[in-house]
Amino acid sequence: MKRRDFLAASGAAALAAMTGNAFAQSGPLTKIIFPFAAGGGGDALCRLLAQHMGPLLDRNMIVENRTGGDGLIAIKAVKGAAPDGATILVTTGPTMYLLPMVETTPSFDTAKDFVPVSQLTRFEFCVFAGPAVPAEVKDFKQLVTWLKANPDKATFGVPSNGTIPHFTGSRLEEVLGVKLTRVAYRGSAPIINDLIGGHLPFAISTLTDAIPQHRAGTIRILAVSSAERSPFLPEAQTLKENGIDLVADAWYGMWLPAGASPDFAKKLSEVAATALAKPEVKEKLLAIGLIPVGSTPQGLTDVLAANTAFWQPIVKATGYKITN
Repeated sequence: MKRRDFLAASGAAALAAMTGNAFAQSGPLTKIIFPFAAGGGGDALCRLLAQHMGPLLDRNMIVENRTGGDGLIAIKAVKGAAPDGATILVTTGPTMYLLPMVETTPSFDTAKDFVPVSQLTRFEFCVFAGPAVPAEVKDFKQLVTWLKANPDKATFGVPSNGTIPHFTGSRLEEVLGVKLTRVAYRGSAPIINDLIGGHLPFAISTLTDAIPQHRAGTIRILAVSSAERSPFLPEAQTLKENGIDLVADAWYGMWLPAGASPDFAKKLSEVAATALAKPEVKEKLLAIGLIPVGSTPQGLTDVLAANTAFWQPIVKATGYKITN
């Protein structure tokens, strides 16, 4: 399995109130470890955080891309780091709750091996179709009707196995009672190429990857998987509006190694929230399809627990596993 892949601001007075111990824990150089390659939306998020959090902490912050192992190389690097606040992990929420579910022998325990800091941003997925699906199919309900009438064409693409789009498809198959054939690609670009070429009927992938071709009229977004309509495409209905009790978006979060000070984690979450609330940061994040959130450490714990409880039975039912 491969992956590449989803604001409560505090004032300057709160930042100034950080204790000397909290500052000492962050060290002269703080590294944000990111499990995926430079150039994507998550990497851009990390670099914006380093740029805007560093001055607030009075520390130099850099981003280090530790790719490979489906995110495990970076996760293990932070897991084994000193709990002095000098090493921070930023990664997707699904990496932290899906990997332990699908590994035959889990490499880490998110609750035991890490201290939560903040949910940072979220991003959305969507169901979209190409010309292999007749043009009169304009919404998700009509797609379901077409799939039931054409079971031999019920094939969909996902950007990778073991991801939220993968398990969203499994959940849809269960709820709709339609047998679906999943095809795993290496990212969204080849999916969209096959859709446009008529080689693939429909797909589930990130909303922002699909929007340009949707607006160009070469593919059709039929539903978004978020709880509410997307700010990027408000005319698109949600799956819930189509009678599917499913919210399947994803997010980025921040963690420290186990043993790090909870007080420092709280202060770090406040700094992150302040950075995310800056207008110039929000504008840049929204431009790449990331919706700023910001949360307390408890908020991150709660969303992780909710996602784990929701997806665990779905993942278990598929029987999907990877050998680590």
